[in-house]
Amino acid sequence: MEILRCENVRKVYGAGNNQVVALDHIDLSVQKGEFVAIVGASGSGKSTLLHILGSVDKPTEGKVLIEGTELSAMNRTQAAIFRRRKVGLVYQFYNLIPTLTVRKNILMPLLLDKRKPNQEYFEQIVHSLGIEDKLESLPSQLSGGQQQRVAIARSLIYRPAILLADEPTGNLDRKNGEEIIDLLKLSNRNLDQTILLITHDEKIALEADRIITIEDGKIISDQKRR
Repeated sequence: MEILRCENVRKVYGAGNNQVVALDHIDLSVQKGEFVAIVGASGSGKSTLLHILGSVDKPTEGKVLIEGTELSAMNRTQAAIFRRRKVGLVYQFYNLIPTLTVRKNILMPLLLDKRKPNQEYFEQIVHSLGIEDKLESLPSQLSGGQQQRVAIARSLIYRPAILLADEPTGNLDRKNGEEIIDLLKLSNRNLDQTILLITHDEKIALEADRIITIEDGKIISDQKRR
């Protein structure tokens, strides 16, 4: 089942002689349960694409649809609600709220909607990520690897249609980085979670089922590995 579609997506910044084409007519389809790595050099357009897929930014031209809903047709408030409910975002820097416990950081997307969590699912996530003993800790009391685990748990709590991870290991040492990739693979396999991973690390990309290479705002390669 198709969960994500980009149709002729173009993103342009600036105007006239200062115009920069960040994305140049991107067409892309992702099926539910796929683990896709998007690779490219700095400035290739991969982070711009992720921001558009996450409804953080809008394309200059073209359409992006997640579960059949067109993102570019939404206003800012609608996009924020959709992003909270349907798109899990994991960044290089964890973006945790420092004054809230791990438990409240994870549950924040549900608390904003005044929804009660599914306790069984919550426990499954924190157990899988190995943070069940850190729930009453503050982010400052955790290591970088533990904070990234919390960020992943928060991104999964709403059972998002798609999880977007932007260089999630970039701020970690190799051991913790490998553990985070293993945890993403685990959520992909055990929860059937669709994942798009942005990375410049070819070794990490090889862990995905499919590798898309972007150069100068264009997809130059789309390779299925398994």
